[in-house]
Amino acid sequence: MASMTPEQAAAAAQAAADSAKSASETAVEAATAAQGYADQAAEAIGGAVHAATGGAIDPFVFRLAIFVLAIFVGYYVVWSVTPALHTPLMSVTNAISSVIVVGALLAVGVSAADAVSSGSWLSKAFGFLALVFASVNIFGGFLVTQRMLAMYKKKERA
Repeated sequence: MASMTPEQAAAAAQAAADSAKSASETAVEAATAAQGYADQAAEAIGGAVHAATGGAIDPFVFRLAIFVLAIFVGYYVVWSVTPALHTPLMSVTNAISSVIVVGALLAVGVSAADAVSSGSWLSKAFGFLALVFASVNIFGGFLVTQRMLAMYKKKERA
């Protein structure tokens, strides 16, 4: 096999990067569409169950069931991702976690905004937990992403 010139290697790397970017954009679009379908289905199922039972099902139980189903769907979606898309998936995960950090900071600072609130200690506790977990997820995601990108770098010979 003939060796490639640096220009050819750069062009091949750019083509691979463009392909990965378009695949990740397609995956994001599919996930957004799936979320919309899931929201519509949940709304329809919720309305049907509410009508069939006369409102006897507690909304908390219904939302908990949707959350548990989302965990299973998320598990199978993540484990079916091809290895080429793991790095873009980690980037999206880090972006989602950064939004969680903003919400957690707002929850932690709720007592500064509303000192009369009776649930301020509970919101501060949950906000702090969300802040810690999201921060661990963000920094761990960056470490994993850096390690995965390091696998593609050429090793220097001493």
